Amino acid sequence: MIIQANILKTKITPEQFFMLSVLAVNGGNYLYNLILGRVLGPEQFADAAVLITFLLVLSFVAMTFQLVTAKFLVIFENKILASFISKIYKKAIFAGISLGILIIIFSNQLQQVFNTSSSSMFVIFGIGVPIYFLMSVNRGVFQGKKAFKPLSITYQAEMLSRLLITLGLIFLLNIQSSIVIAIGILISFVFGLLPFKLKNIKLKTTVQIDTGQFKQVRQFFIITAFYELTQIIINNSDILLVKHYFESYDAGLYASLALIGRIVYFIAWMFVMLLLPTVVQLKKEGKPTVPILFKYVGYIAIIASLIIFMCVLFPETAITLLFGNSYLAMAPLLWKYALATGLFAISNIFVYYYLSLDQYIPVIFSGVFGLFQMGLVVFFHNSLEQIVHVQIVAMVLMLVFQVVYFIYNSKSKLIQD
Repeated sequence: MIIQANILKTKITPEQFFMLSVLAVNGGNYLYNLILGRVLGPEQFADAAVLITFLLVLSFVAMTFQLVTAKFLVIFENKILASFISKIYKKAIFAGISLGILIIIFSNQLQQVFNTSSSSMFVIFGIGVPIYFLMSVNRGVFQGKKAFKPLSITYQAEMLSRLLITLGLIFLLNIQSSIVIAIGILISFVFGLLPFKLKNIKLKTTVQIDTGQFKQVRQFFIITAFYELTQIIINNSDILLVKHYFESYDAGLYASLALIGRIVYFIAWMFVMLLLPTVVQLKKEGKPTVPILFKYVGYIAIIASLIIFMCVLFPETAITLLFGNSYLAMAPLLWKYALATGLFAISNIFVYYYLSLDQYIPVIFSGVFGLFQMGLVVFFHNSLEQIVHVQIVAMVLMLVFQVVYFIYNSKSKLIQD
C-alpha cells in the first residue's frame, strides 16, 4: 500500500518519509525476488536473475539522467530551468529509444551469451527501455525539488505493479517464466511514470542555456555516466559472468546469494538519493558539507556491520527462510558476500559525495576498481567461493583508496585556507 504523506507529515520530516518509503519499496522488491526464487527453483531463477540484473543495469544507466536533472534543478532557475528540463527529457527519450533498439536487435546474441531459455524476454525488455528513461528524468525533477511524496509514489507504483502483475501472471498463465517476468517489468515501467507532467516536455524552448552552463551540464553528465558504468560493473558483472561460466543450477544459487548479500547496498541507496541534492544545496549556500558525509557513512557502516554479523550467526536460517532448502549450499558464503557489498556501499557514499562537489578523481578510480574486480572474476572463477573472495579484495582496496583520498583532500584544503 502506498504510504500517504498527509497522514505522516505531522510526525516525520519529508526526508524520513522518503526513507520509510524506500524501505517499503526495497522490501517489496525483495519479496518479488524471494517469491520468484521459491516458485521457480535454482535453474529457472537463473533466467529470472538475468532479467532482474538487466533491470538493475538499466536503472544505473538511467540514473545518469536522474542525477543530472536533480543537481541542475537546484542550480538553474526560472526560464533557464524550464529549458533545461525540456532538453533533458528529449535527450532521455532519444537515448532510451536507441538503447532499446540495440537490445531488440541483439536479443538472439544476448540469449546465447547468457544461456537463457528465450530471446523474446530481451525483446520485451527493450520495448520498455524508453519508458524507463522518461521515468528517471521525472524522478530527477522530484528529487531536485525535494518533492518526496511524488518521488515516493513513483517508486512504490513501479514496485507494486511489478510484484502483483508478475506473480499474478505466473500463477494464472501457463507460459515461460522469463516471458512473464519481462511482461511484468515492462508494465511496471508505465506505472512508474506516475505522477507525470507532460507539460515539462516542450517542443520549442524560448531560452537557450549559455555555453558555460551547457559545458557544466555536459561535464557532469559524462562523469556521472562513467560512474554509473562503474556501478554496473561492480554491482552486476559478477552475476552475468557466473551465468556465463557456470551451469544454470549454480548460477541460480549464486543469484540467491547476491540478492541476500546486497541488502546493505539497497539500504545505502536511499541515503545516496538524499545526499546529492543536500550536498549541492549546502555548497551553493557556502555551508560545510563534511558533516553530512560523516552522518551517512556512519549510518551505512552500522547497518552493514549488523547485517554481516547476522549472516555470520544465522546463515542457514536466513537462506532457508528467504529462499528455501534448495539454496542452502550458499550458506557459508553469505557473510562474505555481505562484507563485499558493505565495503562497496560505504565507498559509494564517498564517491557520490565528491560527485556532488564536482570532484571526479574518486569516480575515475571507482571505474578502475570496477574493471579490476571484473578482471579478477574473469581470471579466477574456479568456484563460487573464489569469485566472492576476489570481490572482497577489490572492494577493500577501493574503500582504502576513498578514505586515503578524503584525508589527503581534507589536508590540502586546510593548507590552502
